Amino acid sequence: MKNKPDDYVTRLCATPGEVDAQAWDALLALQGAATPFMRHAYLAAMHDSGSAVPASGWTPRLLTLWRGDQLHAACALYLKDHSYGEYVFDWAWANAYEQHGLAYYPKALVAPPFTPVPGARLLARDAGARAALLQALLRWCGDENLSSLHLLFLSDDDAAACTQAGLMQRHTVQFHWKNAAPTAYASFDDFLMSLAQDKRKKIRQERRKVMDAGVRFRVQQGREIGAADWDFFYRCYERTYLEHGNAPYLKRDFFRRMADAMPEHWLLFTGERDGMPIATSLIAIDGHLPGATDQSDAPKRDKVAFGRYWGALERVDCLHFEACYYQPLQWCIEQGFDRFEGGAQGEHKMARALMPVKTSSAHWLAHPAFADAVARFLEREGQGIASYMDHLDERTPFRRNA
Repeated sequence: MKNKPDDYVTRLCATPGEVDAQAWDALLALQGAATPFMRHAYLAAMHDSGSAVPASGWTPRLLTLWRGDQLHAACALYLKDHSYGEYVFDWAWANAYEQHGLAYYPKALVAPPFTPVPGARLLARDAGARAALLQALLRWCGDENLSSLHLLFLSDDDAAACTQAGLMQRHTVQFHWKNAAPTAYASFDDFLMSLAQDKRKKIRQERRKVMDAGVRFRVQQGREIGAADWDFFYRCYERTYLEHGNAPYLKRDFFRRMADAMPEHWLLFTGERDGMPIATSLIAIDGHLPGATDQSDAPKRDKVAFGRYWGALERVDCLHFEACYYQPLQWCIEQGFDRFEGGAQGEHKMARALMPVKTSSAHWLAHPAFADAVARFLEREGQGIASYMDHLDERTPFRRNA
């Protein structure tokens, strides 16, 4: 697809490999809310490993805007044949379409596959390029006669651009931990002292149960994680899905490609008993976002860790909490990280001091009557989310005088 809206040349790419990786990553490095999950290597690994491909319901259509040989805007666009792996649920919308004899799928989605992490989605050099990219998206959806366009887990800049373009806003809640400010926690015990006494006591009891069960953790980062470690992690990860009756979204080859192309972004906690591994938790960290060698013009970013995947071969009381929360939080405190994002959903995370954060998505529906009905639904849902956030804020785990 080539045309010239606002003197940009628009190119649609059928695979990540058709987009210049250096140009994509240089554009990503300019975004204030950049994450590793929008790196070219991450998107390419999703496709090349067979994890996010047409056969699994993810057909890439990466949209890029160019001026000459310079990339000015880009997004990870997919045609979806279902709503799995998105974490913003629109099954009811799809059912309503079907009940009225209309096709909801395929639909258009802008987000990295299987990754509910807020961040930049409309990569752009400036606000004008971001607006032009969004208009190109809407035109393409219209030209393809698609039912809808969905942009998930948006940065503030992207959400504002979508609102300006008239898209409907939707909000969900995640739970994130933040290091103390203005002075970071000195230790895990220092962090515990900021909590209410009952929460502090419960965390210590949960950690003691894991220790008394003889489980100790080993931490590896980047290239310290060997092939055998990745194999054991995948065995645990796969088991977690199979125990719930599903095949895992991600192939083993995806993680092999991550180990080769993005090792600096991965941190592995392995729980061992008597020297034998029994559980793992894989955490992503922001690390260095590649792009131009001189990134003096790139925005300053928080140091962030992201809870991603976990699994265990044995059942040990409180092992999940230790592997997925307490070990990562202790590491974040020791390494001076600013934030730990606990992933999608999970109100139980508040007891571990991960506090509610509102996330945003934006939606466009082609059918006027359905768009009007969804807009009314989202207004009611938004009021419910606001009340829910107020309710959660009243249940703070922190000491009232902290």
